[in-house]
Amino acid sequence: MVSSERAMPWWRNVLRWGMIALGVVIAAHLVHGISYAGPDSLGPHGLVTLALVVFVLTVLNVVFKPLLVLFTCPFVLLTLGLGLLVINALLFWFTSWIVPGFHVVDFWAAFWGALIVSLMSLLANRWLGQRRFVARTRGLGGRLKNSPARRREDDVIDV
Repeated sequence: MVSSERAMPWWRNVLRWGMIALGVVIAAHLVHGISYAGPDSLGPHGLVTLALVVFVLTVLNVVFKPLLVLFTCPFVLLTLGLGLLVINALLFWFTSWIVPGFHVVDFWAAFWGALIVSLMSLLANRWLGQRRFVARTRGLGGRLKNSPARRREDDVIDV
């Protein structure tokens, strides 16, 4: 049985996505080579583009990033984790290929943009907290495995 340690309200996800969208806006204004739906457009087209960018980045980070990290594990270890910045930049750049109206000129623009968005995501995770999952198992008699009534000094795992 897997349960959430604390419930994650829907508004936390909305705020987290808002922080990522703010990171994209900041990156577009600070980094030459990143734009979305016009240079200073926050009208309906700009907001739709931002929402699509956040959605695609979220999907890519959930689905493809773990696979990329797994396949490039020696590279990530050899660079002491700095290879993750390259992976983030490539995903950010790939997002510009998928989302119409979102443009990233080259790898270095994607690198700096991804760094800004990653920092905003880090701030959002620190501010809002992350969802933690706790796996609980039930032993014989319906008691929790680590409950004080069940815990003994000579517990042994039988295979």
